[in-house]
Amino acid sequence: MQYCSTRGGVRGWDFRDVLFSGYAPDGGMFMPESLPLLSPDTLRSWKGMSYTKVVVEVASLFIPPQLIPRDNMEVLVGEALSGFCVPEVVRIARLKGGLSILELFHGDTLAFKDLAMTCTVRFLNYFLQKENRRATVLVGTSGDTGGSAIQSAKGLPGLDVVVVYPRGRITPVQEKHMISCLKDNVHVFAADGSSDDIDQPLRRLFADQELVKSHGLMSLNSVNWSRVMIQLAHFIYAYLELSGVKQDDLGAALPELEVVVPTGGAGNIAAGLIVKQMGLPLKLVAMVNSNDIVHRMVTSGDFSMAANVTQTLAPAIDIQDPYNMERVFWLLLGRDGPKVKAMMEEFQRSHRHSLPENHRRLLSQVLSTGTVTDEGILETMRNCWEENQYVLCPHTAVAVWHHYHCPHSAQLNRCYIATASPAKFQAAVEKAGLTFDLPEAVLALEKLPTRYRELERSQNWCEDWEGRLRERIHSVSAARKNGMTYYT
Repeated sequence: MQYCSTRGGVRGWDFRDVLFSGYAPDGGMFMPESLPLLSPDTLRSWKGMSYTKVVVEVASLFIPPQLIPRDNMEVLVGEALSGFCVPEVVRIARLKGGLSILELFHGDTLAFKDLAMTCTVRFLNYFLQKENRRATVLVGTSGDTGGSAIQSAKGLPGLDVVVVYPRGRITPVQEKHMISCLKDNVHVFAADGSSDDIDQPLRRLFADQELVKSHGLMSLNSVNWSRVMIQLAHFIYAYLELSGVKQDDLGAALPELEVVVPTGGAGNIAAGLIVKQMGLPLKLVAMVNSNDIVHRMVTSGDFSMAANVTQTLAPAIDIQDPYNMERVFWLLLGRDGPKVKAMMEEFQRSHRHSLPENHRRLLSQVLSTGTVTDEGILETMRNCWEENQYVLCPHTAVAVWHHYHCPHSAQLNRCYIATASPAKFQAAVEKAGLTFDLPEAVLALEKLPTRYRELERSQNWCEDWEGRLRERIHSVSAARKNGMTYYT
């Protein structure tokens, strides 16, 4: 199993190389050069597997045993997923009217990011210990990724974590999960801008190959292939549990499952399309909030950023640059790196690209979309409570809106991805007129001390932020080389 860049400039990297990278050196994103196929017999044989076991099987398809032996893989994944607050790690809520919700939020930071993040950090730590070296993780977050990276990597001797979040655009719980960590290897910056603004200096830092190599700089956003790889398991597990596939139906056609995903950076959508190309019979639906670039792209070919990111009740998907769509384009355009490179460089330069109609049709054949207003989010949260006494987080409500407005036939089972707990979004819950008892771990966050640095908005904010972050990366690395800790 070897990996290449979506822009065609890099080939032949192995999983370890890709794991320790952010963007590829040519600015693209890493993907497997070829995808393994999941035969109907393989899928039927996996029926009844635990989520943890499915993750092991998926990871073993993409990480050869020469890099991580199977026994070690089972230990690493088992340890990574052992701290979740339900024994099955993920849970399916089967509600009225065929509403099935896959709850992916039972980790430390109450968001789906914990699943892939904990596994990815275990893989990182495995190689760092084996090679007796260090790495610096640089993460931009729209709310959940930063907290998950911090909680997964805090205190590890081989990793420093630098996180940048958009001040005033996330919830207090999301913020507290980041700024309340006082471990010496954690460095948090609050930026006066949107998550898309934060991506700009981060892309420039990752494009500096001398900086990347000299400081072991890497990403834990879903830019990192390992994150997307683990997310493949969400779709496979949902399929095994909800599609109606049977172990003993040898020779019969596999049933189809529709999976509805709240979408921002499009990491889950990329994962869904990958497993679809691997042979999983899925219908994919991407639901977005008022930041509707994915919806406009699929329905009209308008791949252009709005002038500003709209702040909504679902802040983790307040994103106008769905960067994982680059992986989707690469798959749909026959792995044509130069074509993807031209498209994405135009988009990054001008913040707009008009998809040719034949490209738009290819996309619409594998992905349906919808867009939901804040009022639609609140209406969905109320409807779900009235029918099921079940509280949705606002992001999950973006997906579940589809249930109430697009009825499905009895012949097609459907799954809705729940990306976060409502405990993280108390203001939205209260705005919907609902109540939700906060877990003790969330209540305890209020009393914890905090630590972070500010990135103020200036006339040359992008260059200023890049300089501040570059300085922190240099200082942390220098301190570690001298056997010191660094936080001033």
